[in-house]
Amino acid sequence: MKQPVVFFIYLFFLILCVNAQTKQDSISIKQVALDYIESQHHVKPEQFARAVHPRMAKRTFWTDKYTQKEYLRETFTDAMILLAETYNKNGDKFPNKPKKEVIILDIFGKTASVKLIADDWIDYMHIVKLNGKWQIVNVLWQFNDASKH
Repeated sequence: MKQPVVFFIYLFFLILCVNAQTKQDSISIKQVALDYIESQHHVKPEQFARAVHPRMAKRTFWTDKYTQKEYLRETFTDAMILLAETYNKNGDKFPNKPKKEVIILDIFGKTASVKLIADDWIDYMHIVKLNGKWQIVNVLWQFNDASKH
């Protein structure tokens, strides 16, 4: 009778160990989200590039100005790196102390869900750990004022 109980206890702890995150994982996940937004604050495309997977997709809903129909608008890593090179070049796109609150919603094994609250928008991110490095693979965002879409 003891052997099945011991086996299940062992199995339970094995599953916990495989899917457990470390304090360093939490720090790294938060840093990836900060690199994503701070790269635009400080015009550092290399900071953005290290935070995201080369196949990252960023999406939001948008409204066609002629038909008023909503659709899914998306961009990818290469376009976002270009944006990080130019978006805040004049230093006028963000307040002096921009808001950048990172909330880790969940971590399980090598995946994480994160909410980034910035000045004018919210980003929901999926982050994955590949080859020991956390990187953003998906972003779903919207303006705080949805009418801007």
